[in-house]
Amino acid sequence: MTEILVIGGAGYIGSHMVKLLHQWGFGVVVLDDLSSGFRDSVRNAELIISPVADSNLLNSLFARHQFSAVMHFASFIQVGESMKEPDKYYANNLVSTLTLLDAMRKADISCFIFSSTAAVYGNPDYVPIDENHPKLPINPYGRSKWMVEQVLQDYDIAYGLKSICLRYFNAAGADPEGELGERHAPETHLIPLVLQTTSGRRKYISIFGSDYDTPDGTCIRDYIHVSDLCDAHLLALQHLLNGSKSARFNLGNGQGFSVMEVIETARRVTGYEIAVRHEPRRMGDPPRLVADSRLVREVLGWKPQRADLATIIADAWAWERKYPWGNGITIPPASTSLRNIE
Repeated sequence: MTEILVIGGAGYIGSHMVKLLHQWGFGVVVLDDLSSGFRDSVRNAELIISPVADSNLLNSLFARHQFSAVMHFASFIQVGESMKEPDKYYANNLVSTLTLLDAMRKADISCFIFSSTAAVYGNPDYVPIDENHPKLPINPYGRSKWMVEQVLQDYDIAYGLKSICLRYFNAAGADPEGELGERHAPETHLIPLVLQTTSGRRKYISIFGSDYDTPDGTCIRDYIHVSDLCDAHLLALQHLLNGSKSARFNLGNGQGFSVMEVIETARRVTGYEIAVRHEPRRMGDPPRLVADSRLVREVLGWKPQRADLATIIADAWAWERKYPWGNGITIPPASTSLRNIE
């Protein structure tokens, strides 16, 4: 059985990936410090609770298992926090990854799948954004990811360590079977925040800026279903295991939706009104961030199956109603009307 080590496999995207790998017959070991992941999200895999920066543990782990590849999902992801605590982001996102890569070299493991981000591009010069767009990240989060990408290029040339970096746009949705979903604390992503307003966990959703140069004045983003995201990772893994060269791909649907479109779609899907509060613009929010994902479709044959915004929201809503807070929340009747808060 082909064994895969999944770093951060107890987190949002990592846990969905572990499930998919198991379905495809891979043996999976998860390494996660549970700082933002959850023990009960790891299913059909061995869970080792440890920070990835523990080189002794990594060396021991690689000695006990014959891993064919490593998939790395463990990083800090909050842009605002990265501005206030850059040391935390460089230590975890960059330095810990270097520790991991050096342990992989010692164990002669040469296939690496890395979760990168559209934040490596910074404020876009053009939209949709392709992989050749200049890399000018504007915060420590984006810079830490771009630094790892550059390290991986050097490690490929010097040591033959092959990698695929997948630059996420906006991961969203939940496992269609309802077993897994988004559980960030604090939550910063738009779709779960909107649905928390619907379920009563929040009084309103804030809209930061309604005067952008977009059709309805609110920011436009590219949302990709977490299951489609994991499908792309599986294709990337197979690509490397088959001996193909390193690559960098955008992961997005190539279609943008505004903040108001997300809210209106959530209203239709859930049957609830959703209270909104209009706030000033946030610094550093570009009007549009949309992926040009033609390259990953052409090279890996990736075809998103759940790209429709209503489908993404419906799956996330099913999770919001079911796990893990269902026992503690009484969702009001769908006829409840919540007024907009201006």
